[in-house]
Amino acid sequence: MAINTGNFGKALWPGVNAWYGKAYDEFDTEWDKVFDKKTSSKAYEEDMSISSFGLAIQKGEGVPVSYDSEQQGFLDRYTHATYALGFTITKELYEDDQYHVAGERKAAGLAMSMRQTKETIAFNVLNRAFNGSFTFGDGVSLINSAHPNVAGGTWSNQIAVAADISEAALEQAYIDIQKYTNDRGLRIAVKPKQIIIPVDLDFETNKILNTEYEVGTSNNTVNVARGRFPGGIVISHYLTDTDAWFIKTNVPNGLKLFERRADTFSMDDDFDTDNAKYKATARYSVGASDKKCLYGSAGA
Repeated sequence: MAINTGNFGKALWPGVNAWYGKAYDEFDTEWDKVFDKKTSSKAYEEDMSISSFGLAIQKGEGVPVSYDSEQQGFLDRYTHATYALGFTITKELYEDDQYHVAGERKAAGLAMSMRQTKETIAFNVLNRAFNGSFTFGDGVSLINSAHPNVAGGTWSNQIAVAADISEAALEQAYIDIQKYTNDRGLRIAVKPKQIIIPVDLDFETNKILNTEYEVGTSNNTVNVARGRFPGGIVISHYLTDTDAWFIKTNVPNGLKLFERRADTFSMDDDFDTDNAKYKATARYSVGASDKKCLYGSAGA
């Protein structure tokens, strides 16, 4: 129903010193520090994996060369969804509002809702990363110990034993990532880029990465985790698991947000009622293609 003078009786007459509950600061945009933004002009976008060649085979004298083959692999489809929200206020409230609390301030609140919707949708990709009900093109969750290879076999982007973030856990993660291979077992130069954590792990993670020597001991031993993550720490206020942590790597075509239509705001008047109608819409999709872009632990 329309917001009317009954909802905002105090806005019709001078005397209110301040209206509070809406004018809060927001955090800086976080999704664009984790997801690569792409634009789209279609109903959906598709990313396809491809197999690789294996090692060369020793050729005997006079023996024909062995020929290898490639094939397409797993398909990840980004289907754009539309997100929208609006509100309606009566003509009378719009006319009599002494503080512009009905129109202008609510429009600002609508913009805030749209921004945080995008943050929530984006970080839900990580919030559901360990959930087998949310699978990707290869048929398993984003973080999984048994991602299938196109050419056969499996690989893992999950720490072997679930662990809370620590110097030792980050060392193991770094080693695991350095051992990544393509689907035919050839070594690939994948490097950790940044650590993604919920706000709950802010202090602990900063202690680990910014301490010169081993954390929590009196050992005069260098902290080897320090300086190994050139992208630093990304703290997300939209991650819901308080002890899950992730490492984004330098692998391209990983975490993506396709924007089909940017946030669009519009206003119109209803002919019959004279009510003012405000709305905001956006259309986008988020996901992950090459799963080697991310490594993670659900915490102990």
